[in-house]
Amino acid sequence: MTILVLDNPELQAKAALLESHPVLSVETMAEATRRPHRLRFHYGFDKHQLNEEDTAILRQHAAYLMAHPEVTVRIHGHTDRFGPQDYNTFLSRLRASATAKLLKAEGVRESQIQVTGWGSSRPLARPEDHAANRRLELEYLSAQMAKAQ
Repeated sequence: MTILVLDNPELQAKAALLESHPVLSVETMAEATRRPHRLRFHYGFDKHQLNEEDTAILRQHAAYLMAHPEVTVRIHGHTDRFGPQDYNTFLSRLRASATAKLLKAEGVRESQIQVTGWGSSRPLARPEDHAANRRLELEYLSAQMAKAQ
């Protein structure tokens, strides 16, 4: 009987991913090793749920994070400037928390996720461009960068 011992963190993560998701193929694992390019998602007015297409992309981010346990993601929630600042801060955190919940449900470890809600304090575009400012942004950090901050 031969026992294979994995002391490579990347191989351990891939083995754990296959064990927790036995329907994943080798092709799916190869896709999981590449980070999805899309890091910004937009919301409708006063909404905190994303559409199905955005959710599918977030699931790809979850697969990437599971394949790379050394990586941390910061989820930044933002709003437009309509409404009181307290509510906008709440809504931005709600957006980021809903995304964190989805990633955790897909198997991402809680220690890999950081959540921030900025409200309307960090607009992407001019404050008058409300739709562009209602967004969620993902920021990837290596374990070494996260420890330094």
